[in-house]
Amino acid sequence: MDTNAGHGRYSYSALPDRPVYDWPEGKRLAVYVGLNLETFAFGQGLGAELAPGGPQPDVLNYAWRDWGNRVGAWRIAEMLDALAMPASVLVNSNLYRDCPGLIEAFRARGDEIVGHGRTNAERQGTLDEAAERALIAETTAVIAAQEGRPPSGWLGPWISQSRVTPDLLAESGYRYLLDWDHDDQPTWFATRNGGRILTVPYPQELNDVPAIVARKETGRQFADAIVDAFDEMLEQSRRAPLVMGIALHPYIVGRPHRLRPLRRALQHIADHRGDIWLTTAGAIADHIVAQEAGPR
Repeated sequence: MDTNAGHGRYSYSALPDRPVYDWPEGKRLAVYVGLNLETFAFGQGLGAELAPGGPQPDVLNYAWRDWGNRVGAWRIAEMLDALAMPASVLVNSNLYRDCPGLIEAFRARGDEIVGHGRTNAERQGTLDEAAERALIAETTAVIAAQEGRPPSGWLGPWISQSRVTPDLLAESGYRYLLDWDHDDQPTWFATRNGGRILTVPYPQELNDVPAIVARKETGRQFADAIVDAFDEMLEQSRRAPLVMGIALHPYIVGRPHRLRPLRRALQHIADHRGDIWLTTAGAIADHIVAQEAGPR
């Protein structure tokens, strides 16, 4: 093992030592919702589990996830409409085929469409470079054809990256990625041949898959964590600009017993909209690029 191995993407930067800048209108806390809309192969591949899966086809867990696209996503859309909240919608490109009308409904809301691979039944980080490049190209082409332009941001299915993923994304025209939960501010990553790509913080704590599926938190506990994180980060943001992301999956928090406490938590945030920048991940990236801010 090489104990000196590193990633070479960014240097260490302590938050208190960085220049202070503002978000639009002098705000210091940027808040965005990352809504994961995902599709899964039947009878094969990866997928989150409500209960330990049996032999394939694992109908119990496949149907549990499929409910999110058929029911849960629509309930979340209604909730976001009522709260006048935008979303960054993280899209598996196979959804245009598997769930016609679903992504179109979020497009009609004016939400940002972010690339999220072809399907969450696979990881991209296990592919060789040519196959990973092809996955990114296929996803990008499908979304561009449907949306009229390619996505500017990317989240790998299963937060999966190879050692060259940032390079491939930058070379494919992506301006930012969401996979790294290493900071509370956007960070510039170095890519090969003198390139760069921006990272926008994407949460693994305020994320319903790790919280509810892995740590077995209740919907109320997850909602309380959102409120507590928001209140604390709003206070901390007086000293430095911060990003708070909230990662949601319709098959988890779209369920009625989890949707109700989630609504209360998001209402708490919406009630403070005068004090924060309620936005999308793409708009955060745009602001950083325009200001040339963020640690390197």
